[in-house]
Amino acid sequence: MAKMLEIFGLILVGIMSLSFVGVFQPTVEPGLSPLFWGCAGGALMIIMYRKMKRKQEEKADQG
Repeated sequence: MAKMLEIFGLILVGIMSLSFVGVFQPTVEPGLSPLFWGCAGGALMIIMYRKMKRKQEEKADQG
């Protein structure tokens, strides 16, 4: 599961950077488009989920 999340996050970051540069220009405007913010939000959610799971595992190991 963790490896899948890392791969998905990497894909999101790649799409986010490509949309910011303007590779998808005929379809999506370059810069801070909704595609950019959607990918950024998805990557942020993955980071927050992994951090939450790591804290839960630490508590389970201590308790």
